[in-house]
Amino acid sequence: MMITTTRLPAASLLRAAVLGLAALLAGCAAPENNVDYTAFRASRPASILVLPPLNESVEAGAGAAVLAQATLPLAESGYYVVPVAVMDETFKQNGVHTADDAQALPAAKLREIFGADAALYLKVTQYGASYAVLSSSVTVAVEGTLLDLRTGAKLWDGRKTIVYSSGGNGGGLIGMLVQAIVDQVVNTLSDRGFQVAGLADQSLLGAGQPGGLLHGPRSPHYELLK
Repeated sequence: MMITTTRLPAASLLRAAVLGLAALLAGCAAPENNVDYTAFRASRPASILVLPPLNESVEAGAGAAVLAQATLPLAESGYYVVPVAVMDETFKQNGVHTADDAQALPAAKLREIFGADAALYLKVTQYGASYAVLSSSVTVAVEGTLLDLRTGAKLWDGRKTIVYSSGGNGGGLIGMLVQAIVDQVVNTLSDRGFQVAGLADQSLLGAGQPGGLLHGPRSPHYELLK
């Protein structure tokens, strides 16, 4: 299991964007050798169904924010991903309306309905902003498990925590107090949590990172990792 925490500095979201780009570029590197990819390599999934995430955070919209940005890094990693709208509507048509119900369905049933090779089970354990007198931070923590829908075998699991923090950057006590207030307003109005969730998804699901997913068959790096 991959357990990684990344803390982003406070200057601006520019550095957060740079982190996301670095995570994307890291997809060109091979995952670390001490992770057992035996089942993953044997399965060789080509298509992935991303299930609605379980939400253990206090923010009602956390699951939707993570789900909305989870398919892109998987597609960029070389997999066909069942579109979220198709997944959502199919579940509704079959009377499945919650993430708990969707993730409780048997692997064989998901395979029958969607035809995907594997399913990604996500869980949001932290999402949102917290404030202190002189600082504020936005934290998103996501866990993921990839299961083979043909056999039920676990192929991979990992977790990622991204923290965007601000405050304490100088300017004296008054300056730090003003900055903390500004950050609180910006976090609220711009939903900075959504942006941080995107970075968490990219860091967790972008292939080729240490302990991360292997590249899919649509990736130019796929042949190198067989």
